[in-house]
Amino acid sequence: IVDSGCTKHMTGNLKLLCNFVETFLGIVRFGNDQFLPILGYGDLVQGNVTINRVYYVEGLNHNLFLVGEFCDADLEVAFRKSICFVRDLQGNDLLTGNRGSVLYTISLQESTLSTPLCLMAKATPTQSWLWHRRLFHLNFDYINLLLKKDIVIGLPKLKYVKDQLYSSYELSKAKRSSFKSKAVPSSKERLNLLHIDLCGPMRVASINGKKQIMVIVDDYSRYKWTLFLCSKDETLEVLKEFLEMIQRNLQALVITVHTDRGT
Repeated sequence: IVDSGCTKHMTGNLKLLCNFVETFLGIVRFGNDQFLPILGYGDLVQGNVTINRVYYVEGLNHNLFLVGEFCDADLEVAFRKSICFVRDLQGNDLLTGNRGSVLYTISLQESTLSTPLCLMAKATPTQSWLWHRRLFHLNFDYINLLLKKDIVIGLPKLKYVKDQLYSSYELSKAKRSSFKSKAVPSSKERLNLLHIDLCGPMRVASINGKKQIMVIVDDYSRYKWTLFLCSKDETLEVLKEFLEMIQRNLQALVITVHTDRGT
């Protein structure tokens, strides 16, 4: 029977359930004020159809299928005058039920599906992230794979869905946007503008005992020079010698030198 008011999928026939877990889950109250205990849960398998986590209520005379559980599993439940459908998001009919008086009933034995169908409810956000942390931040697709292959003992038979991203995850995946290339260069001739950067001291000195590195880039040609220094206080003297040499060799004047002031 398709029901919109019960708590979960329920059955009173223990023989229909496999992977049964015997545990007391509470009391169910019915419309006639009758109270029955929930004695456990299991998987209901009929032909090619599997419905996970069906409650076993001893003394229940009918199998109850909860409309909300189907909807939580990203399925659509549609009712017509004399028939009802359980469909996936693509509109494919997974289960079909018939109306008798005021109740809609589904016969699982009459399912004509050629491939196995598993109607599994989604885990709540709390459950999903709890098991995500318990399994050392394992990807949700792999958690569902572990469940499918029954590898982890005690893992609830639910569909685990990532409904949000932690801010720390977002920051770790973020990438800094690159600067756009200039359409027009800042300088019009070589040596008009030089960019200079000094790095060091390096932990390991070169053969000649150099621990500082000066990199000089010509803005116009993008040509680079690399100079090595023993210490930072040599910077000014080495730079003067370099500027004199490069202006003499290239017969051009250095107009602007751009640095970060040695920081």
